[in-house]
Formats: sequence, structure tokens, C-alpha cells
Amino acid sequence: MKRSRLRIKTAIGNVETVVNDPGSQRRGLAFIAHPHPLHGGTLDNKVVQTLAQTCHDQGYVAVRPNFRGVGGSDGVYDGGIGETEDMLAVIEFVRGHYDLALPVLLAGFSFGAYVQHRVAQRIAVRKLILIGPAVNLYEFSCVPPATTIIHGETDELVPLAAAQAWAQACGTHIEIICGTGHFFHGKLAELKSAALAACHS
Repeated sequence: MKRSRLRIKTAIGNVETVVNDPGSQRRGLAFIAHPHPLHGGTLDNKVVQTLAQTCHDQGYVAVRPNFRGVGGSDGVYDGGIGETEDMLAVIEFVRGHYDLALPVLLAGFSFGAYVQHRVAQRIAVRKLILIGPAVNLYEFSCVPPATTIIHGETDELVPLAAAQAWAQACGTHIEIICGTGHFFHGKLAELKSAALAACHS
């Protein structure tokens, strides 16, 4: 496995990005977006790391950028608009270094789910995995058919009922992790299993 920490050029400067490459067995590119930058969200968030590890174990190049203003990334928080552009720039850069035929998987947690659902409206993706999407805090459009939503049963920030209503309106599958809230404390193994199933669906 090769692990690299890059600074990728975007419209606002550089975006700090960690890339975990499984090597010659790679089967796709996975881009994972972290939770809210103003509430401690970074590429080292445990849910984001769990998603990255799961994707990497399945042969995906796992790519985790820090949004603008976080860690070594330039710029300031932009409510999801600029963050979408940054993610698109990271995707374009990474795809330029690999076989363009490799499929793209997008995953995002909370605010990161909002960003990735916007990215999925701009590029072709094989799979979209949204963890605890903050549908009560941001205006979410409907998502592609190849989308899986994973949500905590007792989510204290994004009520399960709100996520279920949005999923139903989109005709999208929602996987509920029982006995856990927004941050999946003590339930990362269950989260990993749900994400693994989503990768293969």
C-alpha cells in the first residue's frame, strides 16, 4: 500500500489530501468527504477513516481531502459551494494520474454528504454513499439511483425521520444502524459492514 499526503491545486490555493493507493489491484477511485469544517470535521474523522479503510480494502484508491480552511488547506469555509468545487478539482487531479476507465465512488459524512451529493450532479459516479446526510440543515436535491444512505437510529443532529422522508422521496435505500447516534460511537464495525455492502451493491 502506498500512502501519500498531497497539496492539490484548486481555485483557492491548495487542498491538503491524503491518498491511500492499494497498488496494482486497484479497481476504482473513492473520494471521501469529512463533516463540518467549523465543528471539528477533518480528513482524520473516525467515520471518514473507516470509510477510507473499507474502500481501500476493496481495491479502491481512497482519497480524503481536507476542505478549505481545514488543516493544511487554503481558503475559508464556503457553506458547501466552494467545497464542491474543491472536491471536483481533487477528483480531476487524481483521475489524471490513473486509468480514466476506473469507476468513481463518492462517500460523505454529514456536511460531507451534502457536498458529495452536489458533486454527483456534476460527474458520472458508480456509487454514492451518504452517511448521516444533514438533510435538515442543507437543501438536498434527489440523488442518482446508485445511492445508499446510512443513518444512525438515534441520530441527535439529523433526525432519522428526516433522513427517511428524504430517502423515500428520492426512492433511495436507507440502511439504519441501530442503537447509535450521529457519530456512530461504538458502532464503527457495523458502519463498516454497511459501507462494505454498499460498495458491492
